[in-house]
Amino acid sequence: MATPPANTISFGGLAKRLVNEGVVDATIMQKALVESQREQISLISYLVNNKIAKAPQVAWLMADEFGDPLLDLENIELETIPKEHIDEKIVRQYNALPIFKRGKRLFVAMGDPTRLDAIDAIRFNTGLSIETVVVEEDRLVKLIEKVLEGSGNKALEGLDDDLENIDISGGDEDSDNKDSGTPSEDDAPIVKYINKILLDAIKMGASDLHFEPYEKAYRIRFRVDGVLREFTRPPIQLAGKLAARLKVMSQMDISERRIPQDGRIKLKLSKTKAIDFRVNSLPTLFGEKLCLRILDPSSAMLGIDMLGYEPEQKRLFMDALEKPQGMLLITGPTGSGKTVSLYTGLNILNTQETNISTAEDPVEINLEGINQVNVNNKVGLTFASALKAFLRQDPDVIMLGEIRDLETAEIAVKAAQTGHMVMSTLHTNSAPETLTRLRNMGVPSFNIATSVNLVIAQRLARRLCGACKKPIEIPKVSLLEMGFTEQDIATGFTIYQPVGCDQCREGYKGRLGVYEVMKVTPKIARIIMEEGNSIQIADAAREEGYPDLRRSGLVKVMAGLTSLQEINRVTGAE
Repeated sequence: MATPPANTISFGGLAKRLVNEGVVDATIMQKALVESQREQISLISYLVNNKIAKAPQVAWLMADEFGDPLLDLENIELETIPKEHIDEKIVRQYNALPIFKRGKRLFVAMGDPTRLDAIDAIRFNTGLSIETVVVEEDRLVKLIEKVLEGSGNKALEGLDDDLENIDISGGDEDSDNKDSGTPSEDDAPIVKYINKILLDAIKMGASDLHFEPYEKAYRIRFRVDGVLREFTRPPIQLAGKLAARLKVMSQMDISERRIPQDGRIKLKLSKTKAIDFRVNSLPTLFGEKLCLRILDPSSAMLGIDMLGYEPEQKRLFMDALEKPQGMLLITGPTGSGKTVSLYTGLNILNTQETNISTAEDPVEINLEGINQVNVNNKVGLTFASALKAFLRQDPDVIMLGEIRDLETAEIAVKAAQTGHMVMSTLHTNSAPETLTRLRNMGVPSFNIATSVNLVIAQRLARRLCGACKKPIEIPKVSLLEMGFTEQDIATGFTIYQPVGCDQCREGYKGRLGVYEVMKVTPKIARIIMEEGNSIQIADAAREEGYPDLRRSGLVKVMAGLTSLQEINRVTGAE
C-alpha cells in the first residue's frame, strides 16, 4: 500500500482513500483536485477521463468506502430503464442515470455517489425516494449516451401537443415573407422542442440563449442573472434541424450558411403578452451557432424606482431628464442594462407634448408614441444619417442606440447645443472615461464640456436570495482593504454571502443595478476644457460627492442586497 509523501497536503474522504490504496499518486491527486474544480467536473470523472485511475478499481473502492451497492451495467437492459423519470439536463449535468424503479424508490446509477446535489436534484424533479448504486464511470457515460440518443426524438414527441401551436412570427410584421415556416409532419417534434426551449428560457428569466454545435456534441446554454449556464445537450444529429428551424422562425435565408445573418422572432404568449427574440447566426467550424437575445417589452416599463438607483443618483437622473437640452450618456459593457435605463428615461419623457425619435441597431423594444428607426448600414441609413433626418423632424428628444464614430458624435453634440435633449450610450468602463473617449474620437473639449449634462456608468450584479443568505464575519483590516471606510464600519452593517436553496440559483435570485452617476459640474467642465485625463476627472467627481462604481457596489453590500464576491466580479476588483 502506497503512503503519501510527508510534504503533501492532507486529503480527505475519497481522495485520501484513493491515495492510501495506491490507486493514485499523492502528487497527481493534488493536481487532479485543482483541475477537476477548475473544469467544474467531479474528481471521479477527471481521474477516469484522463486515464489516471481505472474505472473498475475506483468503483469498487467507492462502493466499499460509502457502503453503496456496486452494479455491473452490462446486466442493464435499455427497455427496463424508467425513461419517464429521466431529465436530460440533470442526467448530463451530474452523470447520474435512473436505472429502475421499485414502488416509490428510484435507483440511480452514479459514478460518484458523493454528489449529494445530484441526488437532491433528482429527488426534487421526480418526487421519489432516491437510492444510489455505484457503477463504473466510463460505462455509465456510454450508457447515458445510448439512452439519450435512443430517446432523443421520443423525448421530443412526448412534449405537450400545445407547444406545436404557439403563435410565432418573424419580427417584421410587414415583411413580404409572412411564412414563418409551416412544419412538415416529420419536423413537428423539432417545432415542439424549440418552442419548449424558448418557453423554458422565459420562465427562467434568461436574457440570452446560445445554440452551439461542436464536433461531437451540441449544447444549449442560457444566460441567467448574467451568468451562462448549460441547459441541455440534445443529440448532435439534431444540430442541422435545430438551426434550420430557428432560421425559418426568424425569417433568415435557410440556404445561406456561409455568412452571419440577423433575424427576429415574435412569440405571442397571449392576446396581451408577446416576447421578441433578436436572433443572430454565425458560421462556425462545425455548423451554425445561433444566439437569441430575449427582448421583453415589460422590462422597459419597470419605472425608475425599480432600477436600483440610490436616492441622490435618482435625483441627478431625473434632473437631467427635465433639462430641455444637453446630452445624457449611459455607458457599460454589453448586457449591463443600458437599454433598459434608456427606455426608462424615454418612458418618463414620453408625453403628448414631446416629439421623441430614436435610432437603434436594431430596435429592441417597440414603444408606442415614440418614432423608432432601425439603422441599416447596407442602404446608407446610419446613426449619423438618421440623426440628420431627426433634426428636420422638429424633435424635442433624440435617442441614439450608440455613438460609434466622430460624425455621429459631432452631430449629437450640435443637437444637444441647439435646444434638444440627446440620450445615447458608449462602451467605456467608467463615467470619466466616457468624456475622454469623446475627445479621443475627435470631439473638441469645449463642445464636450458645454453639451454633456450627465454620465451614468452601470453594471448588473446578482441579488442575494433573501431566503438563504448567510451573515459572514470579515476582519476590520480586510474591510478597509476592500474599500470600506471607518465611518462605514462604525455603522455596524452586516455582510452576507450566498448559500443556495430551492428558491434560487447558487444563492442568488434576480439582479440589481450598480451605478456611477456623474454630473458635469463647472469644476469637471474646467478639467475637460483643460484636456485633463480620466483620472483627474474621477478625482474631481469624488470631491464633488459622486461615488464611483466600486463605492456604489459596496453600498449595495452594506444594504445586504448582494455579496462582496459579486461586486468584485462586476467591478473587476480583487
